[in-house]
Amino acid sequence: MAMRLNASSTVIGTINALVYVAFFFLPLGKMLTKRFSIVRIYSSAWVLRALGMTPLLFVPMYAARGQTDFALFLVLLGVLIFHTTRGIGMIANNPVLSALASGPGRGSYMTQIQIINSAVGMFASFAIAIALGRSPPLFLYAVLFGAGIAGGVFSGILVGKIPEPPAEEGEKSVSFVGIFKEAFSQQAVRSFTIVLMLVALVSGVARAFVTVYAREVFDQNDGMVSLYSVFGGLGNLMSGLLIKFLVDRIGVKPIYICCSILGLAGMIPIVLFPSSGIDNTTSVVLFLTFLFFILNFGFLGAEGIAQTYFLALIPRELMLDMGILYFFVFGVAGAGGSFAAGLFLDMFTALGVSHFLAFKFLFGLLIVITVIILSLQRKLSPLGSLPFKGALEVMFSYRDLKAITLLDRLDKSRGAEEEEALLEALHNTPSRLSVKGLLDRARSPRLSIRSESVRALETLDTLGEDVEKALIFDIANNPYTTAYISARILGNHQCFSAVPLLREAALSGDYMLAGEAMIALARIRDDAFRPRIEEIISSTENPRLKIMGVEALEIYKSPNSIPLLMDIFRQKDPPPYLGDEIVLAMAGILGTGKEFYPILVRYLENHSLAPTLAADEAEAAAEYYAAALGGWKTAGRKSQYKKGTAQARALQGAAEAYIRDKNGAPLSRWIMALPDDLENNTIQIILSEAVLDDDLAAYNRLRLLICHWASWKLREWADRNKP
Repeated sequence: MAMRLNASSTVIGTINALVYVAFFFLPLGKMLTKRFSIVRIYSSAWVLRALGMTPLLFVPMYAARGQTDFALFLVLLGVLIFHTTRGIGMIANNPVLSALASGPGRGSYMTQIQIINSAVGMFASFAIAIALGRSPPLFLYAVLFGAGIAGGVFSGILVGKIPEPPAEEGEKSVSFVGIFKEAFSQQAVRSFTIVLMLVALVSGVARAFVTVYAREVFDQNDGMVSLYSVFGGLGNLMSGLLIKFLVDRIGVKPIYICCSILGLAGMIPIVLFPSSGIDNTTSVVLFLTFLFFILNFGFLGAEGIAQTYFLALIPRELMLDMGILYFFVFGVAGAGGSFAAGLFLDMFTALGVSHFLAFKFLFGLLIVITVIILSLQRKLSPLGSLPFKGALEVMFSYRDLKAITLLDRLDKSRGAEEEEALLEALHNTPSRLSVKGLLDRARSPRLSIRSESVRALETLDTLGEDVEKALIFDIANNPYTTAYISARILGNHQCFSAVPLLREAALSGDYMLAGEAMIALARIRDDAFRPRIEEIISSTENPRLKIMGVEALEIYKSPNSIPLLMDIFRQKDPPPYLGDEIVLAMAGILGTGKEFYPILVRYLENHSLAPTLAADEAEAAAEYYAAALGGWKTAGRKSQYKKGTAQARALQGAAEAYIRDKNGAPLSRWIMALPDDLENNTIQIILSEAVLDDDLAAYNRLRLLICHWASWKLREWADRNKP
């Protein structure tokens, strides 16, 4: 309306500055709290602020009479009354929001309010744009303001039904001067206040004067400006949706920085926009659409998240008083910036500088201030937020974003089956962001939910202190259910603090827990407990517990455990699956686990292949030895290769005698003839004696393993002698 009355940039800046006058009346609102309830002040002020816009209803009448100056005065008067009464009521804003937004979802709730405001504002702007058209008469503005006044009175009455926020124990009351002393005595609050002031200044000027920019530089009519405002509302709505999605997962600080970066990105095109593009209608419409969208996305997002940061930073007992500081600083910066920006533009115009260049200078200055804001924001207290780099990784990580979506659905779930399905999905979408939600579900009274929660924790790359404590608690309190999963996780992450409890768990009657505890201790490298594991393997009759103990010994990779593993074969009729696990564990200790596994698989498919597999291994190793040294003739001529060549030629015969005829004497001599630096002497002695043991010769798996090991030793010998 003011621009239709041909108001100067200074007047426009003054009107925008009056928006921030509200914040100077917060102390008056605080004085009223001594006599009236906070919600009553809130409600009454909201009704009065709507009625305060009544002077604008008479603007068209005076404008029609040619009394433009008085019409502008009515505009200024209405805006002044509106924001004065609004400021008195805003004393209740932070206490009421703090009470309504208490709990871990505070950031999400605060942003939900921003989303609702943005959505309503966007649709209202769209409706106004349609109503105004290209060149609307002034009386149409009066009609719209009349509807706004009626809606404001109605909403003010509804505000009166909000529950009164409870008074906090130890709530402090500080003088106006004392508020500033209290705030600036704290580094975190002082830093935030400076950033808030600069953000309010840049945001207020950029968002207000982009409308003037569209009118003065590109000659856009009221209808088009209102339409651009719809896209501005869309930007605000989108920022609210994004913040709501992320704020409780990555924290406030990185989002605050990102919003400032987006605001900066929105102003740079203004400085770079070429004068030749002014006459291109398509370019102008697209450019202004983007400008309104991105500036509102960035700076309104920054303003909204700043309040969330403030609520997290300030203790509740200081919320009322510090709220005055918050809005006072916001008001000073916004009002001062808007008024100064108007004078700045009029000064350049008076000097003969075009509007096009004047706005470039103005937004260039705002860009410099925004760069300063970003440098200061990095120094703000994190308040539990992720580091900025980590937050960016989350924003651009499909896995993390999917995890956030699943967690949001999990928070809203009401049935056990739905929770189980979501927890299973989280298990398949590992993310650090899911930890808190998973820990909450890990205390569920339903076993299936606890199990899925703990299983999902298993996929984490690293464990934090909270997760370690939760898993240790689970082992101590939930045997026979989820404790074994927790033991496995602690072992996989080598949690040394869990060693005492895992030692106790290894002796538990819960064989799954006992088995996982033994494996966990092996992964943690608790070598002192290895002999105790060997005792458990020898004494237990539980095949599953034996297998898990054998797996633990494989992880330890101690040659001294091989005799115990061989002794299991001497027990009466060990199950075939147990024999498979034993020879694989022995292969792991001997260092050929990966190579032996496919050979064992082929043997299990056809047991009659054992002699052929052993012979093939020995023959291939001998050929490998000869090829490495330049052929059999070359290997036989050189004295330094004679011993190795003789061993290579003798291997196949020794292996066939052992695997076909169970005659281990040749292979025993072959093993003991290996160079001392090629193999651990303990292993040589153990295996050379094992091939002579008639009881052990009955097991094809074991004989096949020893033949395979001998073949690999010959390959290693060849690699060492390779010229």
